[in-house]
Amino acid sequence: MSQPQAATPAPEKPGSPDSRRPVPGVFGASSADFLGRARSGGIIYPFIVLFVVLSIWKGSTFYGKTNLLEILDQQSATLIIAAAGTMVLIAGGIDLSVGATYALAQVIATKMALTGNPVLAIVVGVLVGVGVGAVNGVIATFFRINSLIATLAMSFVIGGLAALVTNGNLIIAYSALGFANFARTEFLDVTTAAWTMIAVVIILGIVLSRTIAGRYMYAAGSNAEAARLAGVRVQWIKLVTFAISGGAAALGGIIDASRVLSASSANGGTGLTFTVLAGIVVGGASILGGEGAIWRTVIGTLFIAVIGNGFTLLAWNPLYEQITLGVILLLAVGGDAWSRLRTTG
Repeated sequence: MSQPQAATPAPEKPGSPDSRRPVPGVFGASSADFLGRARSGGIIYPFIVLFVVLSIWKGSTFYGKTNLLEILDQQSATLIIAAAGTMVLIAGGIDLSVGATYALAQVIATKMALTGNPVLAIVVGVLVGVGVGAVNGVIATFFRINSLIATLAMSFVIGGLAALVTNGNLIIAYSALGFANFARTEFLDVTTAAWTMIAVVIILGIVLSRTIAGRYMYAAGSNAEAARLAGVRVQWIKLVTFAISGGAAALGGIIDASRVLSASSANGGTGLTFTVLAGIVVGGASILGGEGAIWRTVIGTLFIAVIGNGFTLLAWNPLYEQITLGVILLLAVGGDAWSRLRTTG
């Protein structure tokens, strides 16, 4: 007697819950992968340990409201830039021009704020950053130049433009009080700089984790060719991430200029770029693309910020801080490479 044949499953309808689940190799690794989970949530544990140790060591000097709000305020620009940079890295690119874009936007916005409407100055500054990011995206995608080389070269061009705008001088904007309100105004004891950061991080987090565009970013970074064959416009997705990164770098520069009411073409640079990239990678994003999350980048960036704050409170030599951050970055990159090797091998 023949055995009854199993029913053939009905094809999934577009938009159904099953059709939205991640596809291994295209839309990300399976959540059952132990190494993937370790990389995903690993930053939480050292962050908690560091927070507890500093809380015990320095008491309310560290965990007090004043210090924590100051950390949040000072890291607002970095967190905005890192959140956008996470999208670039997930989509398979890298943006080394954020420091130069940060400087160019802030000197343009600050100079405009001295002679005109500060709101218009802020808008123009952000648009300049979006334009720079779009140029980066075109060079890296449509001209097929490695994004690391393309954005590194562009950082010199952008830095030179910023120096031309300022003639190498520091721009002082103490008279532009309306410009100062953009970052300095407080609501519920939290500065508008921090509130702006929170809003940007939430919006970018939702876009990355809850929209089709975000899914396409993961697809482009995980397997660009498979994504292209599936109908994803990979080049345009990457271009959009670069444009967002440029706009975020500009916004960060304007926030910091508004806070101190001054701007210089020497601000930002490789130091900011390194800090942003370190926060993203320490947060668990893969330098090879296809892996990462905004919330993890936030924890990674704050982890680095708390280390710096701890060195300051403990009055330790800041040179050791640089060594510590370098070691942490090496461990993060090495851990990513090792976990990928174990997963594929």
